[in-house]
Amino acid sequence: MKIYRFLLDGRPVYGVRREDRLHLIRGSVFEDFVVEEEGVSLGAVRLLPPCEPTKIVAVGVNYRDHARERSKEPPREPLLFLKPPSALIGPGDVILHPSLSDRVDFEGELALVVRRRARRIAPEEDAGAYILGCTCFNDVTARDLQDRDVQFTRAKSFDTFAAAGPCIAAGLSPDNLEIKTFLNGKLRQSSNTRNMIFSVPELLRAVTRVMTLLPGDMVTTGTPAGVGAMQPGDRVDVQIEGIGILSNTVAAENDFPAPRSEPGG
Repeated sequence: MKIYRFLLDGRPVYGVRREDRLHLIRGSVFEDFVVEEEGVSLGAVRLLPPCEPTKIVAVGVNYRDHARERSKEPPREPLLFLKPPSALIGPGDVILHPSLSDRVDFEGELALVVRRRARRIAPEEDAGAYILGCTCFNDVTARDLQDRDVQFTRAKSFDTFAAAGPCIAAGLSPDNLEIKTFLNGKLRQSSNTRNMIFSVPELLRAVTRVMTLLPGDMVTTGTPAGVGAMQPGDRVDVQIEGIGILSNTVAAENDFPAPRSEPGG
C-alpha cells in the first residue's frame, strides 16, 4: 500500500494510491484508518513531504563501499546524527545550493517513517512493528563543510537538505530493495539495502536506546557508494524498488525564493 501526503483544497491530507487516483484516509494514518471510496487524480494535486517529523535521525557510513570512497573504517556501531525538520522538502521541490558551500552532494537513501512511539526496543521485540513504511530520501550534504567541520550539523542542516517522498510504502520489507540515484538521467549510485552494515532492526534499537521516536519521525539508513556533487540546474532522482522515484532539481540559493511553506507553517 502506498500512502501519499498532498494538498487538497489548501490543506494537507493523506491518501492511498489506487492506480492513478488518491483515495482520502479517514482517521489517523498512524492508527487504524478507513480509505474513502472517492478519489482525486494523482496528477491534479501537489505532493508534500510524506510525513511531519519532530526529528530526522540519520545514519552515516552504513554501506562498506561508501566507507571506502570516504576513506573511513566501517563503524563498529551505528553512526547517528540529526537533520532538522526545517530542512524537509517533498517531491518536485527545489534543493537550494547555499552560497556558503562550494560542493553540495546527493546521497540517495532508504528512509523509515515511524508509526508509533518507540523507546528502548528490546531484542526480542519486532522492530518492524514500530514502522509505518519506507520512503526515498536524499541526504543532501555540503561536503566541503562536513570535511572542514568534522562533525555533521552544519553540512547536513541547510534548508532543503532533506528531500523525501514521493510516498510511504507500507508493508514493504526494507531488507532487499534495489536503490539507485541518477544525476541528470545518468546512473551514479546502484546498490541494494541488503548491503547495509547495520540492518533496520539494529538501527532502530540503536536509535531508541538514545532517544524516543514519535509517530511521523524519520530514520534514514545510510547511502551507498557513488555520491557526487550537484550544481544549480541539475536534477537528481532517487529510485527505490517498491516505493518509486523522488525527483528534485537544484538551484542557487540566491537565485530562488525561500522554500514553499505548508499551510499554517
